[in-house]
Amino acid sequence: MAVLAIVLGSFAVALVAHSLFSVSIMLDAWDAPERLRATGGPDALCEPQLSFTALLPAREEERVIADTIARVWNASYPRDLLEIIVICQRDDVGTIAAASRQIKALGAQTVTLAIYDKPPFNKPHALAVGHAASSNEVVAVFDAEDDVDPEIFSLINTVMLERGVGVVQGGVHLVNFSDHWFSVFNCLEYFFYFRSRMHFNARMGLVPLGGTTVFIKRELVDRVGGWDERCLTEDADIGIRISALGEPISVVYDSRRVTREETPHSVRSFVRQRTRWNQGFLQILGRGDWRRLPRWRQRALAVFTLSQPLLDALLIGYVAVMPLSLIFLRLPVLAAILTLLPLYVVGFQLLANLVGIIVFARCFGERVPRRVLLRMPFTFLPYQWLLGYSALRAVVRHVVGRGEWEKTEHVGAHRRLARSPVLPQPAGLRAHSSSVLQEELRR
Repeated sequence: MAVLAIVLGSFAVALVAHSLFSVSIMLDAWDAPERLRATGGPDALCEPQLSFTALLPAREEERVIADTIARVWNASYPRDLLEIIVICQRDDVGTIAAASRQIKALGAQTVTLAIYDKPPFNKPHALAVGHAASSNEVVAVFDAEDDVDPEIFSLINTVMLERGVGVVQGGVHLVNFSDHWFSVFNCLEYFFYFRSRMHFNARMGLVPLGGTTVFIKRELVDRVGGWDERCLTEDADIGIRISALGEPISVVYDSRRVTREETPHSVRSFVRQRTRWNQGFLQILGRGDWRRLPRWRQRALAVFTLSQPLLDALLIGYVAVMPLSLIFLRLPVLAAILTLLPLYVVGFQLLANLVGIIVFARCFGERVPRRVLLRMPFTFLPYQWLLGYSALRAVVRHVVGRGEWEKTEHVGAHRRLARSPVLPQPAGLRAHSSSVLQEELRR
């Protein structure tokens, strides 16, 4: 009994410490006004100088790929400094047909289609194929369903030139927060991650890059050997390997120039997506490239980040054991109190999410339906269980050696809510007011 009490109490204390640190990173950007201001973009955009290759890996994306190609091509950046490569598997006739029609309609020689037919059939292999077919200075990675902002290339051009960096992670914004019971929490995860946590990681010198709106200079891609075709989170993997070189990675979150995406359209799709991410983190943790990071704080943060799936999987077991131990076991009073501590942290996390959705809505000029706010306290725990189940599923798949790519389906829900269509705009110097950010700070 004493041993069990010590184990449960110790795990509860460790869980509370881990959760509090996670919350502190989640809210790091709001720690001071100057820190929040630093997460935004530059005040003015430089004249275009860098050339970009936009890689669009696509698999079974015939519903969304044509619009994505058009939006990237119609970005307000000189077209002689921009090329687009759509990468498809040879058997994906639907996506190939949709992409081919759009490319033909654009009539641009620098918008091309690359087709491959050798395994592995996944995103990192597609990126490798596209990279080999490209030629411009900066490689930009977008997802097939992305709604990119017209000034995204001008923004990254400015950041790279002014900050002297070779890698920039842009912001990503999930749009359809009221579609499903879990959508609001998924949107807030992205909001806190790209607005706060990634900036903390950048200050620490350890950035597991996101899967889209990533910009890497070609020489850096070549220097680290490109994307690992066996890794299920090739984005985080290449970010950690670049960080291990000592290369600074800049993160910019301009709320007016984020890339718009959709949440998964079903619980099954969400679980498969999150399982893949968790399993990819476990792959990176086991491979050990993070050990080459120069400072112990970076290595500690890497372990903290990459081992999250293990903790989430253990949490599922803890949640099951905790009430049983309180009911059927005569735990010492101190041990019983300690086992309940994680519930207080969960309450704090819920409060942070309730405040976060208000900030999120004001930042993007959205209106949060009352029904979304009212159901959040009742769906927060089920969402945590969903995360835990996905992590447990990832651990099991990792242990038994199942590493096939589970693709996330896209239905274009974010485009039903999108702004007016992208239209070509003249490139050049553009004023960049910070009114949205200032409004957020005042509030």
